[in-house]
Amino acid sequence: MSDRTIIDATDANFQAEVIEESHRRPVVVDLWAPWCGPCRVLGPILERLAEEHAGRFLLAKVNVDENPGLAHAFQVRGIPTVHAVVNGKVVDSFTGALPEIQVRAWLEGILPGPEVELLERADALLEKDDRARAKEILGELLERKPRHGDALLRMARILAAEGKVDEAERSLDLILPDDAERLEKEIAVLRLKLSGDGVEEAERRARENPDDLEARLALGKALAAAEQYERALEIFLDVLRKSPRVGPGEEARKAMVEIFGAIGARSELADRYRALMAAELYK
Repeated sequence: MSDRTIIDATDANFQAEVIEESHRRPVVVDLWAPWCGPCRVLGPILERLAEEHAGRFLLAKVNVDENPGLAHAFQVRGIPTVHAVVNGKVVDSFTGALPEIQVRAWLEGILPGPEVELLERADALLEKDDRARAKEILGELLERKPRHGDALLRMARILAAEGKVDEAERSLDLILPDDAERLEKEIAVLRLKLSGDGVEEAERRARENPDDLEARLALGKALAAAEQYERALEIFLDVLRKSPRVGPGEEARKAMVEIFGAIGARSELADRYRALMAAELYK
């Protein structure tokens, strides 16, 4: 994150300095003019709060006299006017010189909560491969919100890396339905990795036991875990043909559905094998 807290935004730099930055942190746009008395009251309040928050948001000051393009774009009818921009969109606004206590309350409504900050800290540690400290931070977050989907997914990845497959699965099982839908692809990919062994060992067992559907299933799971999805789908489809609807065939069907989630439910590969799977199930 940039350590800048206050900038002068202009017609020329607004896209780069405000819109692009708003995808990393909230940007507060203060539309003002030197001749405006209320602007001289509100401006120092915003500047003081920007310094106090030390980079949690960027304050972008726009002199409307010098930047008519932005004044027109924001349809300014009175100043000071303040907009909060998050992910490229205005999410909240106010007009006039509010008291500091009201400005503080307004800011808290747009700033990321403590859960977001904890996730960001955990992600920064994971980038450094410091899983132990990341796990501590995620544990702190999950003490506050035990069903936090993003934290549970990250915890499951750490547990998987530690070889704690059952604990990782339990972590994924705790994710609430709405979060599970939002994180569907990431969850599906991780579940596939948790279910598979090494490809070489699985191929050896399958070669030695060509009629063993369980060995074929294990090979399909190993390939899926290695993200060799097309080969895995072909093997699961073969198992399904030989054991439709029950036992290994039902397990193969479920594995195929998990792969569809991992590769994108409407991808060309998913569409093709979904049709082949349906042909086997309903012939």
